Amino acid sequence: MSASPLADPRLIVGLDVPTVAEAEARVAQIGDEAVFFKIGYQLAFAGGLSLARDLKASGRKVFLDMKLLDIDNTVAKGVESIVGMGVDMLTLHAYPKAMRAAVEAARGSDLCLLGVTVLTSMDAGDLEEAGYASSPDQLVLRRAAQARSCGMGGIVCAAAEAAAVRQAVGPEMAIVTPGIRPAGADHGDQKRVMTPADALSAGATHLVVARPIVAAEDPAAAARKIRMEMQAV
Repeated sequence: MSASPLADPRLIVGLDVPTVAEAEARVAQIGDEAVFFKIGYQLAFAGGLSLARDLKASGRKVFLDMKLLDIDNTVAKGVESIVGMGVDMLTLHAYPKAMRAAVEAARGSDLCLLGVTVLTSMDAGDLEEAGYASSPDQLVLRRAAQARSCGMGGIVCAAAEAAAVRQAVGPEMAIVTPGIRPAGADHGDQKRVMTPADALSAGATHLVVARPIVAAEDPAAAARKIRMEMQAV
């Protein structure tokens, strides 16, 4: 079944499941309630790259959450291969050399490159433990400015930082926010979360929602509830 043209492309459903069969089942259950799907490490390493091609062939949109970071040539060659897949979004860690290599490799394509600033599972204590002197807010803004300078298509940040990032990067870049939880939902391992309506109001352009949809008893109903909250903003 192809995706409905009425589905909201600002909602990205994270297919954080262990097998392609489970991912396909969730996509079927969600039906017309979503058109955009994220494939991360867990699913990619279990055959999810073939699923990405199938989703594209069905008219859906695909966000590969690979968080690339390597030497320039390796990043560039990886991006070239991903461009050939025809997916819509790709993440890499927002290190300037890696971003510049990726932007050059993707030039002329429709691939939106997203710079990951600070993971939403990390807080100030986690950054200090990793050797960073900056607070999460400071590091997010520094990397967002670098991503803009490098010509990236967008930023991945916590929804709580979306308003400040929007001011830093201007109106054109995408701002993709994971860590989205409907009111009253369990936060899981996310430390910096926000509701869908608040995230969009803060300046986010796309919301990544995984467990609240894919782990729901009725994934379609869960997606519909979030989509309706988004559309009411």
